[in-house]
Amino acid sequence: MATLIGGPSAVMQATPEVQKICDEIKHHAETKAGKKFAVFVAKSFTTQVVAGTNYFIKVNVGGDEFVHLRVHKSLPHTGQKLHLESIQTLKTQQDLIEYF
Repeated sequence: MATLIGGPSAVMQATPEVQKICDEIKHHAETKAGKKFAVFVAKSFTTQVVAGTNYFIKVNVGGDEFVHLRVHKSLPHTGQKLHLESIQTLKTQQDLIEYF
């Protein structure tokens, strides 16, 4: 199935680059969720090309608990840092990564 322009990509297994993004925004995710995560391992993700890239990432935060992150990575020329746009908590491994 072809990806629509501006639409999300197919779900892919997490890469070292995606894990690095998670490592960089972990503190922000903990702040928004209101708790600390002992484990924070990216499992899968989709992307959406906008004025930069939105990453929708499924992250294991221990045991059977997952969170979904929406992280925006601006175009390089802007000089802006990664930004955690939103987080969904109480997710499972079976929950689909969807736009939120």
